[in-house]
Amino acid sequence: MSKITERVEEIVAPIVESLGFELVDVEYVKEGPDYYLRIAIDKPGGIDIADCALASEHISEVMDKEDPITEAYFMDVSSPGAERPLKKEKDYENAVGNNIYVKLYEPIAGDKEWIGILEQYNEEFITINAKIKTRTKTIEIDRKKIAKIRRAVVL
Repeated sequence: MSKITERVEEIVAPIVESLGFELVDVEYVKEGPDYYLRIAIDKPGGIDIADCALASEHISEVMDKEDPITEAYFMDVSSPGAERPLKKEKDYENAVGNNIYVKLYEPIAGDKEWIGILEQYNEEFITINAKIKTRTKTIEIDRKKIAKIRRAVVL
């Protein structure tokens, strides 16, 4: 399915950008008997329902012509939400100084899930300051060990 998402991203990115939006994520998944194409877009100040509808209309028109997906599917164009995933280097850059949630393939310091402030990142590692009870612990995480990473809303 990654070839499909790559192809859809190639098709959709110019459309989204021409509308003044940022393409955040493309996901193509099978859930039960149905396939879903989920496209997350954003812009400074956030995306609203009218923005999603506008982008959906333009994307649908081109997707019908290009037809990169052979199965029937449902398409959803939406905001990435407050807990948007960190997929691109720009996402990491924008998340520095903010709370993030990290789920790992294998434990570091006894835990597979961490919430903390992203202090820095590079191609190989991220560094977060995680609050554990009353103290703060600096954790360095190999990016190859990250299963999922997103912004975190901490109340």
